[in-house]
Amino acid sequence: METFAKLIKDIDDVVWGIPMIVILFGTHLFMTFRTGIIQRHLFKGIKLSVTQDGEGEGEISQFGALTTALAATIGTGNIVGVATAIISGGPGAVLWMWLIGVFGMSTKYSETLMSLKYRVQSKDGRMLGGAMYALERGLGQKWLAVLFAVFAAFAAFGIGCMTQSNSIAEAFSSNYNIPPWIMGVLVSALVAIVILGGVKSIAKVCEKLVPFMAIFYVLGCLIILIMNAAYILPALKLIITSAFSPQAGFGGATGFAVSKAIRFGCARGLFSNESGLGSAPLVAAAAKTKNPVRQSLVSMTGTFWDTVVICLLTGLTLVSSVLKNPEVAQAMTNNNVLTFAVFAQIPTIGRPLITIALSLFAFSTILGWSYYGERAAEYLVGPRIIKLYKLLFVIFTFVGTVTALDVVWNIADILNGLMVVPNVIGIVLLSGVIVKESKKFINDLDAKSDDDIPVVETKNSK
Repeated sequence: METFAKLIKDIDDVVWGIPMIVILFGTHLFMTFRTGIIQRHLFKGIKLSVTQDGEGEGEISQFGALTTALAATIGTGNIVGVATAIISGGPGAVLWMWLIGVFGMSTKYSETLMSLKYRVQSKDGRMLGGAMYALERGLGQKWLAVLFAVFAAFAAFGIGCMTQSNSIAEAFSSNYNIPPWIMGVLVSALVAIVILGGVKSIAKVCEKLVPFMAIFYVLGCLIILIMNAAYILPALKLIITSAFSPQAGFGGATGFAVSKAIRFGCARGLFSNESGLGSAPLVAAAAKTKNPVRQSLVSMTGTFWDTVVICLLTGLTLVSSVLKNPEVAQAMTNNNVLTFAVFAQIPTIGRPLITIALSLFAFSTILGWSYYGERAAEYLVGPRIIKLYKLLFVIFTFVGTVTALDVVWNIADILNGLMVVPNVIGIVLLSGVIVKESKKFINDLDAKSDDDIPVVETKNSK
């Protein structure tokens, strides 16, 4: 078993190593310039995200699609993942995470447009889309579509289910001595109630949960930053300088090479916002929207909120806290311990705050990924698999709370990374279509009235 675990860990290190970083960061840069720096329309995307787009075909609102995607991406990676990056790559990793978010918005826009352009309508009226439909209908490469769907369907059980429920159980067990199985029953029951209602039920919960949990967590970070006010500028300086030059560790104990800052910052940033993974477009395809560009801009804002805002805020909170309290650096061998040690600075409410925030982030990720996995499974087998997949997802949610997950995490991490390959192939080879669609509808963003915006109907319905 130890040999198997080591093999899986080695494969995981290869999958999420330098080549993957080069592929994803390269795609981010390529699509940034290929789309004419689509990031310049960020504020238009934010405005559209809270604008009702009732005339387009779809099942849920643009905001519902965004919050469901954010539910899946704003997870433990935004809290624990940032701590992992700092522990492994030093404070400079925070800047590289931020840069990944800035450039990654173009890839999130592109993969969402690709999903919406080639989405189809099922016999019962549901909107289905994602990388698999773009790869099959846009490129004519069914085998790549099947590969993506297989990777997504199985990755959802690990990265989006078991590891998340395990984080919730561990947080309550270590802080409040609540047995993992009790949290397992509670979390599984809540997940079942929500996901059995389908995407409309998931979106409805996420519309309420995501803004609340994000504001709740951000307020906690801001309280700590106010307490660390004198260390904010030194923290920013340290983050920037150590991103481009060799930097001693906190307290001078350990050295961090620039290569480590780049590697772990980029890897955690990519893992956190999922740009290039092809996950968010699976739910974006269900959004009511007049044309692909509108929803693609809305989806692009998800990467902004996830990495550019929340991950950067987390990184600044952690680095400034370690500078203020060097003894906190003793917790840097464990990302969970570091995060809890930092938030424990807030008297009385600090530890409950981070426990609740971590749990909400993990729970929302479970909801979002349940839909991702379900759509991938349906593509492979058909609608008859949906009920069984949901049942299995609820069971695995419970299993995750009572099981050691090192090997499971790494296997899921590998599948997660493998999703990137067919998805990026689709983005690059269909980049001409993405640019054409963007030019076709981009001027409509400034239309004086929604009546002036053409409605695009979904064709080739199943």
